[in-house]
Amino acid sequence: MCKAPGKSGHKARKIGPDGITLTQRGDGVNTRYINNIAMENEDYCDSLLVTEVFTPAGHWSSYPSHRHDEDDYPNITYLEETYYHRINAAGGWGIQRVYTDDLTLNETMTVHDGDVVCVPRGHHPCGAPPYGFEMYYLNVMAGPLRKWRFIAAPEVKHLMK
Repeated sequence: MCKAPGKSGHKARKIGPDGITLTQRGDGVNTRYINNIAMENEDYCDSLLVTEVFTPAGHWSSYPSHRHDEDDYPNITYLEETYYHRINAAGGWGIQRVYTDDLTLNETMTVHDGDVVCVPRGHHPCGAPPYGFEMYYLNVMAGPLRKWRFIAAPEVKHLMK
């Protein structure tokens, strides 16, 4: 269950699968497949942004590394974020890094099936090993402005299209 404070009195409802389309994002080892469940163009809620990401074995997602931890719209929005990981096959794993530009936060962790990673600030890419393990995550963001605007990490800014 995903939840965040709200104010406008939206009625409770079940979202999906009608109207949700699996789309490909990225190319090469940055290819992943996304179901946008409640992103900013839907009027489902006041502060939640929800998406599912399917990352094939050997691929990266939430890459190029980016952050959304400041309130400076339209350049960047402040969004808290969690990743609920599922890994396909038993005993599988992936990695997630969370780091700031100045590296005062610099953690790389192994994630297993059922793990939740909270991203308090900073950049936050994920990777699946090259063989045998596919990574899924339910990505939940929430903030005072329901817009997803981010800034790429300095070392990968040149990769943004």
